[in-house]
Amino acid sequence: MNLIGTEVQPFSAKAFKNGEFIDVTNESLKGQWSVICFYPADFTFVCPTELEDLQNNYETLKELGVEVYSVSTDTHFTHKGWHDSSETINKIQYAMVGDPSQTLSRNFEVLNEEEGLAERGTFVIDPDGVIQTVEVNAGGIGRDADTLVQKIRAAQYVRNNPGEVCPAKWEEGSETLKPSLDLVGKI
Repeated sequence: MNLIGTEVQPFSAKAFKNGEFIDVTNESLKGQWSVICFYPADFTFVCPTELEDLQNNYETLKELGVEVYSVSTDTHFTHKGWHDSSETINKIQYAMVGDPSQTLSRNFEVLNEEEGLAERGTFVIDPDGVIQTVEVNAGGIGRDADTLVQKIRAAQYVRNNPGEVCPAKWEEGSETLKPSLDLVGKI
């Protein structure tokens, strides 16, 4: 998997968002930062905890100019059913994208072919539609949206400040590095 720096492949999908069915395409991702969060299936166990954590950080993400899309191989109808029947999922305000054709899961190389389900993959996409970060976890390991927010801040900083990079544990406002010959062997 080497998707870093590649443009999101063309796709078209249906999603459930705020009581409506909407269309989402690769063009929907352009002009803003986007997060695509793949998860195995609706009505499961780790998945709702992750989606709730994303929702708890959704306002912060929107303030950073980021739109969130959760994706599973379920249909958009199933997403609505889960949204209507689960207190946790009912809170979600971002788009829940259906991928029953498994096109998105294949495009992002997170499809578990044997199970027909997506792995836990998170992708940060810049306003040009180019993938900047990739994280894929085993099925039993949930993700942390606070860490995701920090990664997005770093990706935005690097985009806005060419020639600078963010070291480990970088937080907004802390020191960055300017790679040069002067730094070789001194870090």
